[in-house]
This record gives sequence, structure tokens and C-alpha cells, in this order.
Amino acid sequence: MTTLTIPVLLSRHPPVEGSEGLCYGRKEMELRAGWEAQAAGLLTLARGAGCSVIYTSPSARCLSVARRLEAQTGWPLRLDDRLLELNFGQWEGLSWNVVPRVALDSWAEDPEGFSPPKGESGRALQERVQSFWVDLVHAGEAALVISHGGPLRLLDGLAKGERANLLAPSMPQGSSRLHYVSV
Repeated sequence: MTTLTIPVLLSRHPPVEGSEGLCYGRKEMELRAGWEAQAAGLLTLARGAGCSVIYTSPSARCLSVARRLEAQTGWPLRLDDRLLELNFGQWEGLSWNVVPRVALDSWAEDPEGFSPPKGESGRALQERVQSFWVDLVHAGEAALVISHGGPLRLLDGLAKGERANLLAPSMPQGSSRLHYVSV
């Protein structure tokens, strides 16, 4: 039996305006000027990897890039809510400096079980990202995935065959990682 491998290019949206020190998981944020050049670089990477489909978070900072690449390639564009960033609930749009220290400590002690007020737990993020991953691998298509720090740290681990780790370092904004995945 032959094992088939497909390229999966994981890409984090380009940098956004006004994000310094801000909790903005689901909050819509403007891409910084010059994002088009990063999209052009991503296009080169995706073509070189042999991608044939684009999966994206519906967040504007991801969708803008995805639509630009779709227009240039004609590749199918698939919006997927499972690629959204963690829902920080009542923390959305707050400066990290005003989030109570005790809450941040509780989060650090239990990243899977903790939820910001009216937000989403790390476990819920893991479950939806794992569900996306299973469907992606099952589809067996050479894919470009455009998303956010939280989902991508989990997808990067899954692509490496590791357990998804909520505490893994985030990919920098505007960066990409190519994996070859057995399907």
C-alpha cells in the first residue's frame, strides 16, 4: 500500500494595526499597510508547494488575504469557523494590562479548562481545530490554511504528528510553515 503525502501550508495573517498589548482574538482588526506584499510572497510559497485549495478563517484579517489569492489563482476558497481565533469573551478589545492577574494565573494553571468570562476554553479550541484537521486530512487536498496564532499552534503540532499544545509558541504574524502530511 502506497502512502500519499500532501502539502499543507499553514499561514498566519499579516500583522494588524493597533494590536500592541491588546487582547483581540475575535475582534476585527485592520491589516497593516503593505500586507499585499506579504500576500504576494504567500502566493509564491503556495504555488511552489503545489497547493490547490485555500481554507481560511472568516475573520477579515485572514479573509482579505485569502480572497486576494483566490482571485489570482482560481483555487477554491473554503471559509471555516473552526479556524477562528480563541473567543476571549469579555476580554476582547481590552488591554492585557487590565485583565486581572488572578485570571491570567488561573488560565496559565489550566489552559485547557479555563475560559475567559463569556469566552471559550482551550479545550473547546482544541476540539474544533482537531475536527478541522481530521476533515482536512480526509479531503487529501494540497491546502493553504490561513488562520490565527491559537489555531495554528495546534495545527502545527498536529501536522508534526504531535499532541496539539496550547502553550506552544505562536507563529509570527505573516509567517508560514510547510508540512507534508500522510493521508
